[in-house]
This record gives sequence, structure tokens and C-alpha cells, in this order.
Amino acid sequence: MKYDFDRLTDRGDTNSMKWDVPEGQLPMWVADMDFETAPEIAEAIRKRAAHGIFGYTVVPEAWRQAVAGWWERRHGFPMETEWLVFCTGVVPAISSAVRKLTTPGENVLVQTPVYNIFFNSIRNNGCNVVENRLLYNGRNYRIDWEDLEKKLADPQTTLMILCNPHNPTGSIWSREELGRIGELCASNHVRVLSDEIHCDLTEPGYEYVPFASVSGDCARNSVTCIAPTKTFNLAGLQTAAVVVPDEDLRQKVERGLNTDEVAEPNAFAIDAAIAAFTKGEVWLDALREYLSQNRRAAEYFLENEMEGVSLVSAHATYLLWIDCSRVAGDALGLCHYLRNESGLYLSAGITYGETGRQFLRLNAACPRARLLEGLERLKQGVAAYEAHVNRSC
Repeated sequence: MKYDFDRLTDRGDTNSMKWDVPEGQLPMWVADMDFETAPEIAEAIRKRAAHGIFGYTVVPEAWRQAVAGWWERRHGFPMETEWLVFCTGVVPAISSAVRKLTTPGENVLVQTPVYNIFFNSIRNNGCNVVENRLLYNGRNYRIDWEDLEKKLADPQTTLMILCNPHNPTGSIWSREELGRIGELCASNHVRVLSDEIHCDLTEPGYEYVPFASVSGDCARNSVTCIAPTKTFNLAGLQTAAVVVPDEDLRQKVERGLNTDEVAEPNAFAIDAAIAAFTKGEVWLDALREYLSQNRRAAEYFLENEMEGVSLVSAHATYLLWIDCSRVAGDALGLCHYLRNESGLYLSAGITYGETGRQFLRLNAACPRARLLEGLERLKQGVAAYEAHVNRSC
């Protein structure tokens, strides 16, 4: 392998949100990879740092060309460069769009279980969270269309936040599913805010479909948030893009981003993004293969080494959504127990909505030795938890 994803890089003393934990704990929670970024990106950052002056930075046409070129090559979506607006992050873009495109008291629809920050962006801006709960069959998830139609038809619902691909379930929505969402939203005058930050992290052989690429209605009625940050492990550089094909809607979104002061890049954000989108493809393809092997290793471990927990079938993201319903009615208690007793730090599924109550989320974007250590801690911790519960009965 050209790239050494098995290397165990020490992330201590780097002010890492993920790794700022007590000694002996193994953090596998926040969506942050334990791999060094692509060498081509690191070189671009070193070159920029060597200049020694880090003043105010503008967004050049080269950045727009790099982003648009990536989406056309990788995802078959030919963007116009004027559709693109720089933003410091997908979360700031989502919060800004909610502020600009809704009025306090209106409803914003999400499909739960879903990325927990969506709830914050909605409630912090005075809007109501409306859930279209995904249907779970014990293996994977599908959309509850009857419920979705009903809730989109409510005149108080004015915005839908779509997660494409979906976090935490790892679902990849089909072109047909996205098209139906687009038709329902357009006919009910509901705008779509599509978070596509995990789009490049699909398994080999599986591709995501950009929402705005599906139809004219989808393009005209949507705001899409994208970034190299999850794909290339660059979250700390605060670099993202917002894609808005409709000129009037783009003007509104751009004004919101500027009002919120999240539309200006730092000195490294542009060069890193350009390097990622023009030189990062070979590294990414190797990463996707490694992550796929990690998912298969976890699936094998859970099926053969443990009882009572199972991995939800998925083909996107590096996040494993683990069904613990046969072990714990409320996985929050199990999550706390695992951290206290085994040192394994996972995310409790309830964080992503009520329908996630019996699940745990595990970040598998790490060297395989570290993943296997985490799975072994999970095995021992669950066994100890079940014994603890039995003793307490």
C-alpha cells in the first residue's frame, strides 16, 4: 500500500478534542480520523507556512475551479463556479441558512436518528424540530414516505435539513429517493438544506448522488453544504463550501454567511482545499478501501465474538451504528458504563434523537489495531455490563 494507514500516530499534546481524555481511555466518538492527511495536502500547508506571513486571505478562482472540478470528476455533477460560496464550516453554514431562510416559530424537518448538531441549529434559531423518523427493520433504514408527505404539507414547515449520505446510519439515498424528496419539498414550498459532508466516504463500488444534481427542481430549491474536512481529516482548518444554483437564493444565503462573519478563509483554508480537490484522489481511493476493510473487520468481530449487538448495514461514512437493543433498553447507560469500566469512549445513540436510544456510534476511522482494541473493549465491557445488570436485578 502506498499510504500507511496502519501507522499509530500519537495525537497527545495536540489539543485534540477527540484525544483530550484521561490516560487509558480510547476515544472512538467524534467524527475525526486518526489518519494523517494526504501528503499532497500536508505539502501545500508546509509551503504556505514557509512564507511566514499570514494576513487576510481572499477566495481565488482556483478554489472554485478545484471544487467544481472535483464534483464533476468524482460525482458526475457539473457545477457552475458562481454557485459556490466559501464558508468556514458546514455547521456554521447550516446555522446561518436556518437563520436566513426561516422565521422563528416555523418548523424545520429532519430525518431521525440524525446528526445532533442539526437540533442545535434549529432550536438556537427559534424554530421547531419536526422529525420524520426513519423506519428500521433490524438490518437497515428506509424513509417513512407517508409521514414525510404529511409533515412537509404542514404550512408551518418551511425547511428540510437532509443528511446525504446519512449520519449516523450510513445510508446512501438513491436518485429515486432524492427525486421524490425534491418533488415533495418543491410542491409544498419547503426548501432543502442538504448536508453532504460525508459524500466522498462511500465504500468502493458505492457512490452518492448530489441532491442538486437530481432535477431542476432539486437544484433551484436547495442549498448544499460540502467540504474536504471529513474526507481528508482537515476539520481544524475550517474550510467548506456552500452550493446554491438559484441566483436569488444564493444572494440570500451569501448575505447570511457574510452577516454571520463565516465567509472569510484563514491563511491555510484555501491552499489545503485546492490541494485536496486537485491532488487527493489516489490517497482517497486507498483510504476508502482501508475503511471498507475496517467495516468488514468490525462486522466479522460482532458476528463471531459477541452476542446481543449487531452492526447496521451501511455503505457510507466511517461511523459504525451498532444495535444494542438486545443488551440494553437504553444504551446511554451502557455507553457510560463502557467509558467508566473499559475506557472505551463512544457516542450514545440518544444523542441523535429518540429513535437512537438503543444504539451506539463507533468511529472506525483509525488504524486496524486500534479498531480491534476498541472492539475487544466493547466485547469485555458489554459482558461486564450484562453481569452488572443481572446482579442488580
